[in-house]
Amino acid sequence: MTAAAEVLAGGAGSPAPLRVLVVEDDSQMAGRLTRALREQGHDCDTAADGAAGDRMARDGSYDVLVVDRMLPERDGISLVKGLREAGIQTPVLFLSALGDTVHRVEGLRAGGDDYLVKPPELIELLARVDALARRRETGGVQTRLVVADLEMDLLARTVTRAGQRIDLQPREFRLLEFLMRNAGRVVTRTMLLEKVWDYHFDPMTNVIDVHISRLRSKIDREFDVSLLQTVRGAGYRIGAPDEGA
Repeated sequence: MTAAAEVLAGGAGSPAPLRVLVVEDDSQMAGRLTRALREQGHDCDTAADGAAGDRMARDGSYDVLVVDRMLPERDGISLVKGLREAGIQTPVLFLSALGDTVHRVEGLRAGGDDYLVKPPELIELLARVDALARRRETGGVQTRLVVADLEMDLLARTVTRAGQRIDLQPREFRLLEFLMRNAGRVVTRTMLLEKVWDYHFDPMTNVIDVHISRLRSKIDREFDVSLLQTVRGAGYRIGAPDEGA
């Protein structure tokens, strides 16, 4: 088992097996991705060009699509646009060597749900695939998030733990919301940079560490059980300790 798979296997209630389609013309890259996904228990198919990927994705049976942007026969942007126009809403994770903001935005506007720069860290790719599948499963709009005795009301913008009100700053609230939406799963620093800070700070600073520390002091300090965990070399996870065992 890869190191990435070992870390994620320790998550709360290992995620249900997914059906994933990897559309990637680089056979070595496709092999790495499919091995990592299968080690997580997922059913993984591959397509070596955009035309084949389009045909396979159109039956709507996949939980997540991992799509390279630069493909023979049909590029990834065109592939995903076509799927969305056909009503196929399967979550899409774009992979690309093109990593600047303009290219990321182009991918998201084409109908992609997430974007990861090549070569991807396998632990991050697995976490993102899991997060996309979970987002699809939850379906409708959530108004309340619950992790153990920690509760977040998304409409009232309030947080309580064991019935005790916890006051958070706006950025702390966004950080906790993202963690709770991915409860039991590893959330990497890059994911937090993208989803909570929108890239609006120097990634070399310690701003994430500072906010995690502040958040931990607010939601854990007065309680016997710590919910916010640091996963060494991977990122962070929120959940009861026995869930991450």
